[in-house]
Amino acid sequence: MKQPRSRQEPRRMGNAAMVVTMLLSLCVLTYIKARYCSNPFPRAAEEMEVVEIDEDYDSTRYKLDGPVGEEDFDPSRPTCYRTSKRSERCAAVGDIRVDGNHSTIYISPLDKEWRTKPYARLHDAVAMDDVDEFKLVPFGGANDTVVPPLCTKNHSVPGFLFSGGGFAGNLYHDYTDVLVPLFTSTHHFGGEVQFLISDMKDWWGDKFTPLFRQLSKYDVIDADNDLDVHCFPRIFIGATFHRAMGIDPSRSPGGVTVADFKRLLRRAFRLERAVASRSGAPRRSRPRLLIISRKSSRRFLNERAMAHAAAAARFDVRIAEPDNHTDMPNFARLVNSADVMMGVHGAGLTNMVFLPSRAVIIQVVPFGGLEWLTRVTFKDPAKDFDVNYMEYNVSLEESSLRDLYPEGHFYLKHPYDVHKKGWDAIKTVYLDKQNVRLNLTRFTKTLEEARNLLPEP
Repeated sequence: MKQPRSRQEPRRMGNAAMVVTMLLSLCVLTYIKARYCSNPFPRAAEEMEVVEIDEDYDSTRYKLDGPVGEEDFDPSRPTCYRTSKRSERCAAVGDIRVDGNHSTIYISPLDKEWRTKPYARLHDAVAMDDVDEFKLVPFGGANDTVVPPLCTKNHSVPGFLFSGGGFAGNLYHDYTDVLVPLFTSTHHFGGEVQFLISDMKDWWGDKFTPLFRQLSKYDVIDADNDLDVHCFPRIFIGATFHRAMGIDPSRSPGGVTVADFKRLLRRAFRLERAVASRSGAPRRSRPRLLIISRKSSRRFLNERAMAHAAAAARFDVRIAEPDNHTDMPNFARLVNSADVMMGVHGAGLTNMVFLPSRAVIIQVVPFGGLEWLTRVTFKDPAKDFDVNYMEYNVSLEESSLRDLYPEGHFYLKHPYDVHKKGWDAIKTVYLDKQNVRLNLTRFTKTLEEARNLLPEP
């Protein structure tokens, strides 16, 4: 006759099975950690669930304390998402390894592979052709087979990757496509952010180093040429665009404005003059006029005569021609010394960002119905930069086009019909082939109007 089992026997067997299961799980976890998880910044599980965030955190995986910045958080927002028609942002938290030399970022956790070009001009195929694409690769998941490279440099601050390609190098696009969006997207880090720049030309990086140092406490990393694998606890890829050379305070972290950006420029380039004056800077008895000169198209054909006329009208006159290799800090201080700045439409007018408040910028608009172009590029931004804006619209009599084409030519009689042919036609006819010879009487009158806009000392 069988003896009945003790009630303790099933319990002992169950406990033994539980212990064996736990030991097997521990072995598996130890193997996975050794194989994949070399992130030097481990965090407790409860710390990973509640994260102090900025406006760009991906809320699909982490508990959020609340919205901060440009938009409410969308629980369904993916890793990469459009922040405007012109800009895209990717954001991730976890084990992040940047192999910039191969344009690859390994991320754990990540739902799938993503690709992005971190330059705020997505609508422009020509510009985007000169922007390297970065691949975001998942690893460490149950179905992931990728083995990421080991970290060679570890960072405790967030990484922020953006491109210096596209049209960067043209001063207008430097500010519109790169620098203003960068400020909007990173100022709230208080310097605790590491910049990585792809497509960076050495001279371009040197030119804006003073500005980068205001936004980050760390030396910029040349992502394309750096051979290290940089590891971060979180990363942001791509800056947010609001408008040309502008910021929408309702969408920016902390509600910052262009005025805040201008203050940053003053610190970066050590600009002394805060406000323009009808009598000019201290120890001067007249306002300073800075004429932005050009070598190729849209030149002032009577520049020397303009300078003499301005001097006769009691302006202290300076003529300067900035280019890609101009010493930016010195040129910024020259612009800051001016009370009135004047130039034909072009990238050089972007230097208005360095003018003291309430100074005057005079944009000379070439013949050809280009008022719409000049409005978007400089007229609208001028107000945000606290600069008085004036336009000098070139007449046909002041344009070199009258010497290039016969009287009554289609280009001279019907510029708006030329516009219908598209940007290439506009640029070729009215920008690339045109120079101007200003009427000196009209020019002098314009200077007097500019003087009257300047504040009294």
